[in-house]
Amino acid sequence: MPQLRLLPRRAWAALLSQLLRPPCASSSGAVHCHSQVAKAVLTSQLKPHQDKPNFIIKTPKGTRDLSPQQMVVREKILDLVVSCFKRHGAKGLDTPAFELKEVLTEKYGEDSGLIYDLKDQGGELLSLRYDLTVPFARYLAMNKVKRMKRYHVGKVWRRESPTMVQGRYREFCQCDFDIAGQFDPMIPDAECLKIMCEILNGLQLGDFLIKVNDRRIMDGMFAVCGVPESKFRAVGSSIDKLDKMSWKDVRHEMVAKKGLAPEVADQIGDYVQCHGGVTLVEQMFQDPRLSQNKQALEGLEDLKLLFEYLTLFGISEKTLGERVRTTETQVFVATPQKNFLQERLKLIAELWDAGIKAEMLYKNNPKLLTQLHYCENMGIPLVVIIGEQELKEGVIKLRSVASREEVAIKRENLVAEVQKRLSKS
Repeated sequence: MPQLRLLPRRAWAALLSQLLRPPCASSSGAVHCHSQVAKAVLTSQLKPHQDKPNFIIKTPKGTRDLSPQQMVVREKILDLVVSCFKRHGAKGLDTPAFELKEVLTEKYGEDSGLIYDLKDQGGELLSLRYDLTVPFARYLAMNKVKRMKRYHVGKVWRRESPTMVQGRYREFCQCDFDIAGQFDPMIPDAECLKIMCEILNGLQLGDFLIKVNDRRIMDGMFAVCGVPESKFRAVGSSIDKLDKMSWKDVRHEMVAKKGLAPEVADQIGDYVQCHGGVTLVEQMFQDPRLSQNKQALEGLEDLKLLFEYLTLFGISEKTLGERVRTTETQVFVATPQKNFLQERLKLIAELWDAGIKAEMLYKNNPKLLTQLHYCENMGIPLVVIIGEQELKEGVIKLRSVASREEVAIKRENLVAEVQKRLSKS
């Protein structure tokens, strides 16, 4: 048996001497016998390290043992997860823990430095899998499978700095669900999100937030901001770190390490710091630059469709908990165009003089998307919008942040109309 060669000769001598003894009289004696065997083997294994006073028996950095109690919890969680996958018609799949290094490095790009490489094994350069997606793609290509709904639960390994307190390990378990193939837009995507909601609700974890994105919107945003196409993936990799890093640190990485112009990075910041659901999608449709990009428009159309399907699945955008307002601002003064600072100052002064709590962004030419997003974040109920068309016609647009409805009112009636709406709220 090959396993016998893993233990030193002294260890096996100790083990055999225990096994050849007469049977112990009781179960407690049996435990004691096995304890002696384990102690003899462990002592023999660790003898070469006796000359190293600092040697400590521990798990490798970024890994952990799971106790029997923890395993009970884990198995219950995985049972719930897998049963949900099966309920949606997925097939189980397993792949090797390691793959050809070339297969992995071609797919992970910048993150390939986090892959654990193995020593040369008979002429093959191998690496531990980084996730379960690339092995799935390799399986599909190797077996010429064009359509498959599969789930895969297994361990993956990443050679990064672990943060045990935050649950970031070098070895951890992933639960993957993928629908491979070509289908009508957003139908499989909506089902995947439905599955996530079913699992997270089933685990009773409390409130949660699911973030969605479309690469076409991201690429369109990069294009209109002036990012060279050759740097799309590198800049995108930095943007992906916004969950772990502040925008200031991400911006520094894009400029200092990725060679992006500071003004281009600032333009990107105006977009990526926006968050929302259907509301944000509709606001992006109104963005004068993004709405002119074909890729971005396609992505926005599909995201809009996705939210329609999610509503049919019973998943709707909702506020989790009540937002605590830090200001009492009632009206925000905004503009969709450049060089309208003076008009905004006139409007906000008029509102202040009437005793209305109002504010505006301290920038000469702020983006309309940024201004509307600020109102949503701060819970400001009304937005006053002034632009070239409004100035020419002598009107002001009054927008309800909650309903997103806009009405045009005469400039001289602005204060009275705002006071009327505020008295009803």
